[in-house]
Amino acid sequence: MRRGILLAGLFAGISVVAVNSAQAVEIEYWQYVYDTRVKAMDQLIANFEKANPDITVKQTTFPYADYQTRVVAANLAGNGPDVMQLFYGWLDQFIAGGLLQPLPTDAFPHDQIEKDFFPIVSAMKRGDDYYGLPTAVRSLALFYNKKLFQEAGLDPNKPPQTVDEFVAAAEKTVKRDAAGNIAVEGTTLDMGGQDHQWWREVLIRQFGGEPYTSDYSKVTYNSDAGIKALKFYTSLQTEKKVGQTGFMDEGQAAFRGGKAAMTIDGTFRLGSFGSIKDFEWGVTELPANADGLRSNYASYFANGIGAKVSGEKLEASKKFLAYVTSPEAMKVWLGTVGELPARREAALTDENLKNPIYSPFLKALAYAHTSLFVDEAGQRQNAIDMVNRVLLEGQSPEDSIAQAATAEQEIIDNAKSK
Repeated sequence: MRRGILLAGLFAGISVVAVNSAQAVEIEYWQYVYDTRVKAMDQLIANFEKANPDITVKQTTFPYADYQTRVVAANLAGNGPDVMQLFYGWLDQFIAGGLLQPLPTDAFPHDQIEKDFFPIVSAMKRGDDYYGLPTAVRSLALFYNKKLFQEAGLDPNKPPQTVDEFVAAAEKTVKRDAAGNIAVEGTTLDMGGQDHQWWREVLIRQFGGEPYTSDYSKVTYNSDAGIKALKFYTSLQTEKKVGQTGFMDEGQAAFRGGKAAMTIDGTFRLGSFGSIKDFEWGVTELPANADGLRSNYASYFANGIGAKVSGEKLEASKKFLAYVTSPEAMKVWLGTVGELPARREAALTDENLKNPIYSPFLKALAYAHTSLFVDEAGQRQNAIDMVNRVLLEGQSPEDSIAQAATAEQEIIDNAKSK
């Protein structure tokens, strides 16, 4: 009799397991490969699955250069991601390609989004719909190598605060070999990194101009201010000789390797720079102009739901998206990746504001601009080409910026017409 009861209980247990297994929903999350981001998402997925045992999340990653192509191809084949990460500047292309669906308002009310998140979240809104939410936001800052500052006779605790001080520090820290070639850059020059943002949203404004009209539909940098900004940037190589485009391939690589005293980069570098043993570096706000004007560029990767997701996968995707954009998830992301929380309450804590590393980036959010790209990759490449024509081909800054403005306006107009 007892044996029968035990067997009955055993079979009941198997039945329960079978039912739970049948009810379990698996969703797929896609992002590009970046070690600290993948590590952070692994932790978030583990946390989420523990709280939601009926949902499993599979993380899939691709190299950054292939990521958009993979998303498009998978969507066409009918097996795209349920939840995906995308740069805010890709939104129009993802909508046009039928890759995203609007965020369901039952789970993500607009008034709550606008109350809780920093205002730059509006870059993920088209018409009456939001198409994604960020876990973190990014701004730029000036990273500097304390050891190289000290070797050059500079106070490692007093980084440059103005553009003139920045140039002076670069001139003191640059090192050359016997042949006169740069061995250590005073500052990196990398338009393919974050310098195109520095030129576009910071330098042009500091020289008295605007890069675009307020709705970003018209290019306005073919101006006296734009030309001055381009001349200043290219003069760092042609006249001051404190940096060199293409040095060690990437600016961040030169800085990581101790071969650059300064670099302009984003919060997403905090995790990787911080993992280097015996590397003493600091962060300060981007240099102000002579009048004290500061500017910055803020951006983010958002998380959205695939256009074809429905039914129980949609419900699971909504839960997962709500979790990865929660204050709890943002704290994990900040600690692992170094990017700032996208929610005000999670970012603007006393602890963060007093942190010498986070504080410069948080301050920048108050005066940062978010470029409304229609084709981020194309517009970035246009800026790279503009600088290369001056540095590598000897074209005048005036002619190169005029060519760039015409080309970018065509990119914008073509996108708008579609």
